[in-house]
Order: sequence, then C-alpha cells, then structure tokens
Amino acid sequence: MNEIDELKEELKQAQLAYQMAAQMSQFKAGFLARTSHELRSPLSSMIGLHQLILSDLCESPEEQKEFIAQAYHSALKLMKLIDEIVAVSKTEYGSNSLNLESIPLAEIFTEIDRLTHLPAANRNLKLEIVNPEAEVQVFADRSRLIQLIFNLIDSGISNMKTGKIKLSTSEITADKIKVEIDLDCPAAVWQESRVTEPNLNSSHDLTAIRELLQEISLSANMKLLMSQTLLETMGGSLKLSDLTYLNNQQPLTRIVLSCRKV
Repeated sequence: MNEIDELKEELKQAQLAYQMAAQMSQFKAGFLARTSHELRSPLSSMIGLHQLILSDLCESPEEQKEFIAQAYHSALKLMKLIDEIVAVSKTEYGSNSLNLESIPLAEIFTEIDRLTHLPAANRNLKLEIVNPEAEVQVFADRSRLIQLIFNLIDSGISNMKTGKIKLSTSEITADKIKVEIDLDCPAAVWQESRVTEPNLNSSHDLTAIRELLQEISLSANMKLLMSQTLLETMGGSLKLSDLTYLNNQQPLTRIVLSCRKV
C-alpha cells in the first residue's frame, strides 16, 4: 500500500512539473511574440524616415541632415529599449544574477517617490505614497524591485491625464508582503500593446512619422509583463485587477505585487 501511495505521489509531482514546464514554455513564447510586436512601431517609423531620404523628398540638404539626425537618435532610443528587454530576459534565464538581500520596504518607497514625484507633478497628477513601518523588510534585489515598481507607476503617469496614483501596502503575512498600486486609469491600458505603424506608401506624412519617433517607448502592457517577470524571479507574483465597479464606475486599476517577506 505504501508503494502505491508513493507511486501516486511521484505521478502527481511529475504532472505538476509538466504543467509548470508547459506554462513556462507558453509564457516565454508569449514574451518573445510581444517583444517583436512591441518593436515593430519604432522600426517602421525609422524605415519611413529613411524612405523619405532615399526618395529625395527632402526640401534641402539641411532638412535631409535633420532627418538623418532624427533617425540616429531614434536608433539609440530603440537600442535602449532592446537592452531593457534583454536584461529582463537574462535575469529570467539566470544569466544575470540577482543580489537578493533584506531591504526595508520604506527605503524602496522613498526612492520611488524621488523618481516619480516630479513627472507626476508635471502632468498634474496626485501621487500618494504611504510608507510602511520601518521594520517591514522584503527579500529582493534592490535595483530590480525599484525598477519594476517605477516602470508600473511611470506607465500610469504616461497614460493618465487626470487622477491619482497611490502606492501602499495592504497585507503583511508571515512570509509575504502585498504592495498595491492604485491608478485612476482603465485596465485596458495595461492589457493592450500600443503599436502604431506609419503608412510607408504615404511618405509625405512626415508629421505622423516624427510623432511616432518622439514616442519611442515600451507600452504599459510590455512594462507590466517585464515587471511580472522580474518579480517572479525574486519569488513574488503580480496581479492586475479592474476595480471600476467599486469606484462609482470611474476607471480604477489595482496592481498587487506579492513580495517575499523577511
């Protein structure tokens, strides 16, 4: 009877391992697909700008030089985005080691306040950061945790015209700390990739190409995926909820980060 029970337990563990491997494979495939999808817009915009130059549609040598300079700076911005994605990918695969340590969560919140206070104020958004007690500590990589929380709040700032962003803690258990980010914006902002491609058959639409080149950045959806990946490498998890129905039908998105507690 014991042998049968042991076999059942081994079978259960094998099934669980298979399911986890299948989910990870699906996740990695999705990450690659979203990454390629994300980079199409800036690449297409740069192609459109080069098409203008190669078609001799510039009105003067000075304008042609300006276009080349714009394409160069856009390429640098695109390279920075690729570096961010590669860094997250390497962390997930273990190529980039994590420096896991005990960190007072209040220190993380203070740094987030420093990084996001001015951008929020510049867009007339209210930023509320509720610091936890000084003794509350998380077990994480300091720079990675700051990066992923900043990316989430920064995406909210970029996509909100009015409203409030609140960073706080909601639940502290023996082994987990839940960090909440409330944003007065629709959940759809985080669920859809923002990819806009210029019409390369209409090279005269220079204004549209220039606007796209100026907006080269990762979408909120991609930043959410990257933040989720980073948090999971540190033993945490991330969940996004649409709480509009609890907010008098006004847009409200809550992102809950479950972090390891010391």
